[in-house]
Amino acid sequence: MAPEKTDPDESAVNTSNVSEDGANTTEGDLDPYFEPVVTLPEIQVKTNEEEEEEMTKLRCKLFRYHTVESPAEWKERGTGDVKILKNGSKKTVRLLMRQDKTLKIRANHYITPYMELKPNCGSDRAWVWSVVADFADEEPKQELFAIRFANAENARIFKEAFDEARGIVTVAEVKTKEEELKKSDDKKKVEVKADQTSKSTAEVGTADVVSKEMEKMTVKDEQTKE
Repeated sequence: MAPEKTDPDESAVNTSNVSEDGANTTEGDLDPYFEPVVTLPEIQVKTNEEEEEEMTKLRCKLFRYHTVESPAEWKERGTGDVKILKNGSKKTVRLLMRQDKTLKIRANHYITPYMELKPNCGSDRAWVWSVVADFADEEPKQELFAIRFANAENARIFKEAFDEARGIVTVAEVKTKEEELKKSDDKKKVEVKADQTSKSTAEVGTADVVSKEMEKMTVKDEQTKE
């Protein structure tokens, strides 16, 4: 007799649910979950920008005028995002620029009413300005910066935000001086009033003394007559 024909699929060994050790497995067992040995808490990193409002943020390339070596020359400071940040409660505005990837601070200083952006070599996408105290290297240093943008439009946006910042700090400075003058005037008025009161008290005291002396002299004179 001829052997019975069998289906090739039936004769094949089905190993889809058999593991290497012979135990039956399912698809869910192929992705095991392991409990972590150590659980690390989530840490929030502070940037010191939490209380500030972002007036503008633009990608740029920053340079500084390097005077340590001779001759002095422009050297690239870094490429990244430059921000102008306003602190509403302190009425201050600062410029902050961080390096790409490393986020290292390359420029960090307050904008003052006396700062002015000037075109760099006639370019419509670059500016130059000087800083009395920049804190990028922790210790304040006088710097001369140059900044270059990808296009003239970004350079224009940066200048508008920079000039707006100058206006904000100028108004705040004028207001502070007015308040200081007012306090000074009030203090002088209080001092003048206190001085006048002191003089009046002294005059009253002197008058009392004179009056008492006159009474003594009158009594003595009357006793002498008797």
